[in-house]
Amino acid sequence: MRFPRRSGVLLHPTSLPGPHGSGDIGASAQHFVDWLAAGGQKLWQMLPLGGIGPGNSPYMSSSAFAGNVLLIDLHELNRRGWLDDDDVRPDPRLHGFDDRAVNFAAMIPYRMERLARAARRFSDAATADERAQLGAFRASQAPWIADYAVFMALSEAQGWREWSEWPAALAQREPRAMAQAAQSHAERIAFWIFCQWCFFSQWALLKRYANERGVAIVGDMPIFIAHNSAEAWARRELFLLDDAGRPSVVAGVPPDLFSATGQRWGNPLYRWAAHEKEAYAWWIERVRRTFELVDIVRIDHFRGFAACWEIPADEPTAMQGHWVPGPGEALFRAIAAALGALPIIAEDLGVITPDVDALRRGFDFPGMRILQFAWGSGDGAEGRFLPHNYEPDTVAYTGSHDNDTTVGWWNAAPEDARHHLREYLSTDGRAVHWDLIRAASASVADSAIYPMQDVLGLDGTHRMNFPGRGDGNWAWRFAWNDVPADASARLLAMARLYGRV
Repeated sequence: MRFPRRSGVLLHPTSLPGPHGSGDIGASAQHFVDWLAAGGQKLWQMLPLGGIGPGNSPYMSSSAFAGNVLLIDLHELNRRGWLDDDDVRPDPRLHGFDDRAVNFAAMIPYRMERLARAARRFSDAATADERAQLGAFRASQAPWIADYAVFMALSEAQGWREWSEWPAALAQREPRAMAQAAQSHAERIAFWIFCQWCFFSQWALLKRYANERGVAIVGDMPIFIAHNSAEAWARRELFLLDDAGRPSVVAGVPPDLFSATGQRWGNPLYRWAAHEKEAYAWWIERVRRTFELVDIVRIDHFRGFAACWEIPADEPTAMQGHWVPGPGEALFRAIAAALGALPIIAEDLGVITPDVDALRRGFDFPGMRILQFAWGSGDGAEGRFLPHNYEPDTVAYTGSHDNDTTVGWWNAAPEDARHHLREYLSTDGRAVHWDLIRAASASVADSAIYPMQDVLGLDGTHRMNFPGRGDGNWAWRFAWNDVPADASARLLAMARLYGRV
């Protein structure tokens, strides 16, 4: 599907300013929408909106359908009377918060404790209309929310161990054990449903706010889900798991520019024959629910639908894996038959073979081009990242969440890459972040997206993720006084100049 010619910014909500340890989907998110709109930016791209998993990664969520409860705006709960004023007035020194980085160890218990207070207040004092709203939400999310809430309640009770390590009756979902769990953990099950209602209600308001101002939300859907997730537990027949529920093989990618030993993600792989047997119903529902949250979906690791890198579960790195076929066209034909043509971006980075490109083109999904990858010899693999080789049906990025910032990349780049960029863009490189933003905006790519760190001209200490590294990721934040006064005007001028308004 061809997209209108426009541009936007990549920023996860956790990176936004705010008083409660991390950004959320409250007032600062609306202010960011206003800032985008003032700068002529029509796209706000985010990372996955599900709960975070090991290493605080949004790509290892506890559910393929639930929202991240840590993004709930606590001030809105205060306005509804479910939190007191003191509950939303943190002392940064007392709570260990940092306005330039998310201190997950401090932020998570702070926010979860306040969500628990709000849920108790709701339980004690909610109006009949509020209870009806919650009931209607629960009914609308029936295909997934009961399994999710029970899974989360049991995970808490089991000390957050992997579900395959729970008592067998719970891990195997024996009916008597499940009935007893529903009774024993009724309060916490209700808590998790309440939190999802809060998230989805607030998210709907933010999305409407953005859309009314001409800003479309670009979401991110990981191809794989976490093993320690409600869906792997409730629908284990859809995944390659052994009799105890443990993965027999796991996902990752072979050695590449990001890691000499590859990336061992650890997600379970799909039992594609089981998905085919149910006419890909689980996938159709997953895509449908994702499009209820966002306007455009970026599918992460699109090449895995053609073939994915299968790693034995007992291997410590990704080096000993091998390629196995994915579902290919059959999956996307089923999705299109059920949902119609959809605005999907295919993340086609890494080892891209002709079958992957054919799959993407067959369904008219635009691919991605990363400008940081373009510079060097100009031959071979990097050739497709040079702007003169772009096609209109493309999304051009200066970098992604997996890259260094543009300034950080430039500072570490070899001289042949620096020379190539200087010659190609006729620049001295002193404002290389704006050089690449301009190159992306000027290109024929229908969409151009810039990480917020590049708009701010930040160095590599501000990057979001180091692929292959388990800790120290996903924490970057900014404050509004970090934003140059002319940044929005510069983006607007560029969008006007290159026809993206």
